[in-house]
Amino acid sequence: MTPDTEAAASGVPLRKKPTISFLLATWFGAGYLPKAPGTWGSLAGVIVTFIIQAAVGWKLPAGCCLLLAVVGVWSSSRVAAYTGKKDPQFVVIDEVSGQMLTLVLGAPVFSVSSSIPVHTPWGNFGLSELWLVLVAAFLLFRLFDIWKPWPIRRLERLPGGWGIMADDWLAGIYAAIVLRLALHFHVL
Repeated sequence: MTPDTEAAASGVPLRKKPTISFLLATWFGAGYLPKAPGTWGSLAGVIVTFIIQAAVGWKLPAGCCLLLAVVGVWSSSRVAAYTGKKDPQFVVIDEVSGQMLTLVLGAPVFSVSSSIPVHTPWGNFGLSELWLVLVAAFLLFRLFDIWKPWPIRRLERLPGGWGIMADDWLAGIYAAIVLRLALHFHVL
């Protein structure tokens, strides 16, 4: 007998692995990359936000933040329940969501399809400044995600996917505030 047939024969219901949830929660496998899966998830967040912004501008990423938040709570809840772990390390959709929030709330509106700088309240931005903003957003989000100043750590106590996702949302908001201040005062 195989373990599956033994479990079925003993009356224990089989739990099928939630494959779609794992795919989304690990951000298509980024959470399985070696060493520092949260950093890989954050990098994926920068890349996906950049791609969306380059393709359609900054109006859609705000909607994507909301959609990603809903999908993140759902998928991470299912993965946590399946694994029996409160916040599995390989779940990185929370980092993707938090990093996207940092960029959508904290970064200026810019055009990556044009070499002409775009006027914003924070200054003119071309491609060379764009890289600086992306790196700063990445580093600031990682700082707040790792440091977890008050009340970020408290949000981890929320049940299921809410606890997995909410601390990264607040880290993203903190990082966005600092990024906006840095841009406003021309630190970047």
